[in-house]
Amino acid sequence: MKKITILFLIIIALISGYLIGNRTDIFSTNPASSPYTYNLQLPKELAGDGAAFSNIVKVISPVVANISTTKTIINKDTTPFSDFFDTPFGDFFESFKMPKKWKEQSLGSGVVVSSDGYIITNNHVVEKADEIKVTLYDQQNYTGRIIGTDPKTDIAVIKISAKNLPAIKWGDSDELQVGEFVLAFGNPYSLGHTVTMGIVSALGRANVGIADYEDFIQTDAAINPGNSGGPLVNIKGELIGINTAIFSRTGGYQGIGFAVPSNMAGSVMNQLIREGKVTRGWLGVTIQNLTPELAGEFGLKKSTGALVTDIFEGSPAEKAGLKRGDVIVEVNVKKIKNVETLRNIVARSKVGSKVKLKILRDGKTSFLHATITEFPRDIARALPVESEENLSGEEDALAGFSVMNLTRNIAKQLGLSRNEKGVVIVKVDSYSAAGDAGLKKGDVIQEINKKKIKNLSDFNKILPGLRDGDTVLLFINRNGNKFYITLKVYS
Repeated sequence: MKKITILFLIIIALISGYLIGNRTDIFSTNPASSPYTYNLQLPKELAGDGAAFSNIVKVISPVVANISTTKTIINKDTTPFSDFFDTPFGDFFESFKMPKKWKEQSLGSGVVVSSDGYIITNNHVVEKADEIKVTLYDQQNYTGRIIGTDPKTDIAVIKISAKNLPAIKWGDSDELQVGEFVLAFGNPYSLGHTVTMGIVSALGRANVGIADYEDFIQTDAAINPGNSGGPLVNIKGELIGINTAIFSRTGGYQGIGFAVPSNMAGSVMNQLIREGKVTRGWLGVTIQNLTPELAGEFGLKKSTGALVTDIFEGSPAEKAGLKRGDVIVEVNVKKIKNVETLRNIVARSKVGSKVKLKILRDGKTSFLHATITEFPRDIARALPVESEENLSGEEDALAGFSVMNLTRNIAKQLGLSRNEKGVVIVKVDSYSAAGDAGLKKGDVIQEINKKKIKNLSDFNKILPGLRDGDTVLLFINRNGNKFYITLKVYS
């Protein structure tokens, strides 16, 4: 009987173990709820076996152009030994003699943007070219002629004599988002019709040092010498950028490439084709980016926007009522992140158009309306002129720097108007707060804490009110460039 009981218990244990391991519906518990629901749906273009990318390549390859140029280089200074050529030792130095001129060839890329032969590329690809040879996907060769160039954006338009060409479809670069897939086409290292894939790494890259107007798309799609001028396309096969440059310490690909956004390139291209030149809008302000310290001095919580440091006389900004110290945070409801954003928006604005400016002044929001005019050729004429006043030559010091009155003679040496007012810095201690803040010899202080400084008398009146640990807001004129600097006061 005891054996039967033990066997019965073993059978029950086996059956229970099977049910627990295989019938979770019988012994179920509520699972812990997830912190979020993962519901990512891949774009239908990317679903499948990757055929979408090959289809894009098939469509785009015929619109990619291989551009080769020939330039004549004139050697003005032939060799360090040129003084010896007419001496008895001339034959010895003849082997070192460089030719007076020679031909230089370079390669780049372009993209066909119209069926009648217009091609967009980079300015540096065709700049100063004597001959331009264009080879299309079908290996047909054409002679290109320059329609127009814009060095400020590094965009150029050339034309070939052809008809019924395939042309690329334009995309809206303003709709791009970081993380999107992109394909870069071109002819790197003379390897024709190459395509690479990557993502959009960043948007709105500026201060790269490539062009005057920068709003680059940054991508990790491999871009190498020879890719310049080629198209950057999205997964719809639309042109969203013109490959322009790479960031590299070796000259080769290192994961950072830059492309001019299609909206900027398209605007420049249309003007070059219609008018042969680019006309840019002008507001008439000098501006600087906000640092967290400057934002605090102007009562702002965030260091976004463009800080107005000067107003040009007779400019749209002056007529609209803008003032020094205003912070422009929006133009036509578009957020202004920094100086580059404002400069690009204004430059692309049509001459004669009206823009609505949202500004912050003394911590309060207000709106102004300005009419954009054409960027003046001689901008120096727009500089304000102040009344004359003779200044003395006294000295004083504050937080590691010494100043003296700005005389007419000193102003002339600094390249400033003889009527400028202020005190000029004559010495800066490199290891002081002033040196750390970026003050330099020759800087002219024209405001302290938004109070005008015309001379040393004004400067000295403010000193007693400063306390150890205070943050002082200085308005600086450096060789005609005006900007704000914050400085910590230490006793």
